[in-house]
Amino acid sequence: MIYIHIPYCGSFCTYCGFYSETATGAGCGINDYVEALCTEIAGRRAELSEPHERDTLYIGGGTPSVLPLSALKRIVSALREAGAGADYEEFTVEVNPEDILEKGQGYAEGLLEAGVNRISMGVQSLDDRILGWMNRRHDADGSAKAYRILRDAGFRNISIDLIFGISMLEDKVWSRTLDGVLDGLGTGTPPEHISAYQLSVEPDSALASMRDRGLYEEASDSLCEGQYAELCSRLASAGYRHYEISNFSLPGYEARHNSGYWYHIPYTGLGPGAHSLDIGSCCPEAPSAGQGGRNVFRRSWNIADVRAYCAAAHDGDFSPVRESETLSARQVDMERIMLALRTDEGIEESFLRKTCAKNALDAAIAAGTLVETHLSWHGRRLMGNGQVKSCPRLRIPEKYFFVSDNIISDIV
Repeated sequence: MIYIHIPYCGSFCTYCGFYSETATGAGCGINDYVEALCTEIAGRRAELSEPHERDTLYIGGGTPSVLPLSALKRIVSALREAGAGADYEEFTVEVNPEDILEKGQGYAEGLLEAGVNRISMGVQSLDDRILGWMNRRHDADGSAKAYRILRDAGFRNISIDLIFGISMLEDKVWSRTLDGVLDGLGTGTPPEHISAYQLSVEPDSALASMRDRGLYEEASDSLCEGQYAELCSRLASAGYRHYEISNFSLPGYEARHNSGYWYHIPYTGLGPGAHSLDIGSCCPEAPSAGQGGRNVFRRSWNIADVRAYCAAAHDGDFSPVRESETLSARQVDMERIMLALRTDEGIEESFLRKTCAKNALDAAIAAGTLVETHLSWHGRRLMGNGQVKSCPRLRIPEKYFFVSDNIISDIV
């Protein structure tokens, strides 16, 4: 699993707290940044060329679609030269509608030719008033046109992002947005995947400043819960699997890359602000993982500063912009629980029994906030004769997903 961060945006959304820069104000232009990124890729050849449990590539941001096609192809070429593979099982690029509209079908076809087989497009809303408040650069009609361009270019795996839980987002407006999405933005072919997020006030966002100055009042829990309930109901009726709290897919179109994060599959992050997870050899006091020992989980990241990143690449030394930590056994266990219980596959009951307070766990089961779920590949293990033995799993039912943080907090 490889993640590449593109730290550039055409403008900044009201709600966004992710690290990004405008290309003109970054102090490191797009071409210079791409060269710096390729330098990092080459320097991490040993890591990138190792066999991966999931062969996926995700280019996110920021707004990767601000890159010219030549820059994207340069990145893909650098990965191949580093031995990172060519034909990824899943190769996702995040795009914004206005970039697809501006660059046209030729750009979309060029993405396909470069190996991209999945698009994630930030639609967010199909209401122009809400889009204007978000400071998005597209309108609802632009989203529909961009979606059609992607379809006409040949993309058959498209995910769109939506946002709910905005205080001025009326239920009827949210319902119309869902109508439009399930109609495939006018094409009659709905997206294969939908990610829908409740608006949160991020510390470094324009929205946080607006709230602090009394210019924005956060939506009530009842409004957010109602809109989430309608989302779940409408998408279930349309045949989507609600496989993670914020993610829905038609059968077979679950995001392989993002799912890997929820199950602690190692990944490599490249670019400023990108994180990596490495699972190394066992702790010295444990003879081996197979004999009850624990693997070492090490998280590392590049600091979120494109200027420092480009300077490090120029000097041929990324150590000034890299930081890392080794996770404690408790941290690993808690992350595993919190991430797995966001999914419809849940987690092994045996693991919860040895990790969580028995009384709290039994109380959650009795209350129905944790229930047994069907098996998945995550919940099977081989017996000595090669047969598959079931591992009972527990999950949070969909009707309690909205309050999942409280449920998880109670058991850990």
